[in-house]
Amino acid sequence: MASYVRSGARAADIATLGGNAARAATGFAELGIGHGDVVAVYLRNDLAFFEASMAAGLVGAYSTPVNWHNSPDEAAYIFENSGAKAIVIHADLYHTIARAIPKGVPVFVVETPPEILSAYGISTEAAHAPAGIALWHDWLAKFPPRAQGPDEAPGSMIYTSGTTGHPKGVRRNPPTAEQTAAWTAIIGHVMGFKPKFGAPENTVTVITGPMYHSAPNAYGLYAFRYGASVILQPRFDPEELLATIERDKVTHLHMVPTMFVRLLKLPEDVKRKYDLSSLRFVVHAAAPCPVHVKQAMIEWWGPVIYEYYGGTETGAVVFCDSKEWLAHPGTVGKAIDGAEVLVIGENGDELAKGATGEIVCRSHLIPDFTYHGDDEKRRRAEKRGLITLGDVGYLDQDGFLYLCDRQKDMVISGGVNIYPAEIEAELHKMPGVADCAVFGIPDEEFGEQLCAVVQRQPGADLGEAEVRAFLRERIAGYKVPKRVEFRTELPREDSGKIFKRKLREPYWEAAGRRI
Repeated sequence: MASYVRSGARAADIATLGGNAARAATGFAELGIGHGDVVAVYLRNDLAFFEASMAAGLVGAYSTPVNWHNSPDEAAYIFENSGAKAIVIHADLYHTIARAIPKGVPVFVVETPPEILSAYGISTEAAHAPAGIALWHDWLAKFPPRAQGPDEAPGSMIYTSGTTGHPKGVRRNPPTAEQTAAWTAIIGHVMGFKPKFGAPENTVTVITGPMYHSAPNAYGLYAFRYGASVILQPRFDPEELLATIERDKVTHLHMVPTMFVRLLKLPEDVKRKYDLSSLRFVVHAAAPCPVHVKQAMIEWWGPVIYEYYGGTETGAVVFCDSKEWLAHPGTVGKAIDGAEVLVIGENGDELAKGATGEIVCRSHLIPDFTYHGDDEKRRRAEKRGLITLGDVGYLDQDGFLYLCDRQKDMVISGGVNIYPAEIEAELHKMPGVADCAVFGIPDEEFGEQLCAVVQRQPGADLGEAEVRAFLRERIAGYKVPKRVEFRTELPREDSGKIFKRKLREPYWEAAGRRI
């Protein structure tokens, strides 16, 4: 059976999508778009996402997927900072940010499909392109397929989330043929796309996270190039994922720990309802996974769960399988071929095994990068010849890496470092807790204090006192949040990951401080 990309009731085989991309590439070339230029992809996960991304590569341009949650001002910054020479955008998103589009930049609108309208509660009127704006598929149909692309496409230029100021585009140098071959082998290893885990025509994956993020972007586009069948989930839904695995005999997944948490919260009869025996390779990354959560997932799904750690700037640098993780509970993996990982102290010296500090790392097999238009930030990111991703952790005696938290999430209260991820992991064990977020808020005496925001499970009757009492039995008293709040829903990305910044910002803004 020919491999395909499917979204809702719509599907297209890889040859059809590749042909559309080749036609769009001819159109891009006629617009003068070429080597080193940028095509902005302002789309949710959709078939056109693959077409536009591939078309950019075929003319030697970077594809820049843009977070469609952005405000018009945030979108305008990325369009202008990247120097986008064209924008491909869903119709309903165009309506919300039209004023942000730079004058003179060609815009191609993709009509928003029914499954996305339904998933986000969007009106059908918003699905259609406004008059006078080119429709993506009508436009590309005018051109013959481009016969040949560059030897090595530059790939995606991803804008990293900004904790302060604007995000920066990670612009990797165009790869050599040797670098492409080496990096292809690494991706195949950490994503499970290699013969050991099934031939391309027998490989089926679901893209569970938004492809404007670095990891789902790399994973989805690689799966497509590998020849796997790709199913697009408009937004993550745990039971819908289980049903899809059974129905389509899904073999591969890329996930984040929040998805595991939400899957494990399903009722037992729902978890037992679906046949998941087709799964061969489930890889996760992006955040520390609580030990009890991963243990439970391995017990449920079997030893098919893998993990890696890295960043947009570095690619994957460590990796482990289920057997290695069970021997080193809590690890995110050990350095892969060509990668170097160190933990350093405030003075930049390498720390002893077991000591917690800043993680610096790098893969020496992939092209170097710059932050687009910000060489100074690039210089600040490099320490000891390696790259800091802003994470805190330690290495054990066997060289396995453990994450404690993000540096920006670490709370310093009265001079003591506190890692919210540790507290969140305990809260996830509490009956009645559907999800939670712990973060630092201003405190006049201690500088910062801990705040926990809890989403209750339906029907649960938790109170502040119960949450504190539960935590006091499990963690040191100074780690118990002074403030506990409850929300019906927590702000989330499409992956299910919590927008912690949206919870934290109001407290700091009220104190007259930015974070």
